[in-house]
Amino acid sequence: MKRLLLALVLTASVATAGDTGINVPYTRFTLPNGLTVILHEDHTTPTVAVNVYYHVGSGREKPGRTGFAHLFEHIMYEGSGHVPEGKYDQWLEMAGGDNNGSTNSDRTNYWINIPSNALELALFVESDRMGYLLDAMSPAKVDGQRDVVKNERRQSYENRPYGMSSILVDENLYPDDHPYHWPTIGSMEDLSAASFDDVVQFFKRFYGPNNASLSVGGDIDPVKTRALIEKWFSDIPAGPPVPPPGAPVAFLGAEKRLVLEDKVQLPRLYMAWHSPAIFTPGDAELDIVANVLAGGKNSRLYKRLVYELQIAQDVSAYQGSAHLGSSFQIVSTARAGHTLAEVEKVITEELHRLLEEGVAQRELDRAVNQYEAGFLRRLESVGGFGGKVDQLNNYLTETGNPDYFNEDLARYRALSPGDVRSAAQTYLRGDNRVVLSVIPVGKPELASPARKEAK
Repeated sequence: MKRLLLALVLTASVATAGDTGINVPYTRFTLPNGLTVILHEDHTTPTVAVNVYYHVGSGREKPGRTGFAHLFEHIMYEGSGHVPEGKYDQWLEMAGGDNNGSTNSDRTNYWINIPSNALELALFVESDRMGYLLDAMSPAKVDGQRDVVKNERRQSYENRPYGMSSILVDENLYPDDHPYHWPTIGSMEDLSAASFDDVVQFFKRFYGPNNASLSVGGDIDPVKTRALIEKWFSDIPAGPPVPPPGAPVAFLGAEKRLVLEDKVQLPRLYMAWHSPAIFTPGDAELDIVANVLAGGKNSRLYKRLVYELQIAQDVSAYQGSAHLGSSFQIVSTARAGHTLAEVEKVITEELHRLLEEGVAQRELDRAVNQYEAGFLRRLESVGGFGGKVDQLNNYLTETGNPDYFNEDLARYRALSPGDVRSAAQTYLRGDNRVVLSVIPVGKPELASPARKEAK
């Protein structure tokens, strides 16, 4: 079938992450149709990983037309021009491979892990859905996957205890026209209203090779692999230019307090703040704040809420890093017989202590060590979510530099207690947050009261 071998030129570079530290050598080049390719050689095992990032997530959607990026994550497995429906998974599994994909607000990614002697099969099926998905897409197929996604929304959000909390928090954290205002899975109304032509136009706009990047690594011969990539991807025409994503500035200026009655047994408190975008100053600092507050049983909030006072059965905190701006969240579930007002009082005390006293050097060291251990553990894998091939593609997408391993880790190693305290003081203010109480139906007394934060 298809494909003429086109001449390639553009940039071809061989790079390493530095003479010391993490070393992930790679080759990078770009096909004439705009597809950026990264190759990484690792002969540890006779397997290869094929990883594609489409630079489109729910943040590329519009109000009234949400859920398209995630819908395509489903449609992409339903067959393409030269891959019959049901054969994508079957062929890969018969060759000993596995695959998966994910969608968030900023991008959609797909990966295949497969024995190295089946590399060409993986490249063929991946290229076919990039270039020829519409040849096999039909209104009936879109309707079928639309129903699957609507069921997923019911199971994961509408009918799951606390399931609507993340949607409610984001709707109140971001203005209506901000790309992070709506959930990745979309709204039920928008999913129902999407026409077949809407879906086709979305694919034509965002799924061209010039809005994607391909990362291939493992037991490969770079010269032969490049030839195979040219064979299968070069004749896919480029799509229209895709401008960088933009968004209105998101800020609150005042605290928002919300109460949601849900079919739950225990009340749960959500506190969310706007925070710096991924890889910008403050992002790593707030990762450390999250660890100090709720990263394990020695963290400040876990010790007080769960161990000592025994008024909560869990607590977590995290910096939800994203491209256009992030959110920092603390979540805690009260134990039976206790209210969210009790839980919030302790969280507020510990936040004030951190803002006034900062963090101890030993707490910072522990958090950085834990982060570094997890970072290095992910690099033990070549493929899958978070493996080296995935990381190369992610760094390319977020920073333009696939070889960002040492810079990423250096952000954490360079922090001082003063840096962490300063970021917390800047972003975790009482006038820049959403506080949501999720309570059992008919139990309003368990909610945290609507009052202003004490200074």
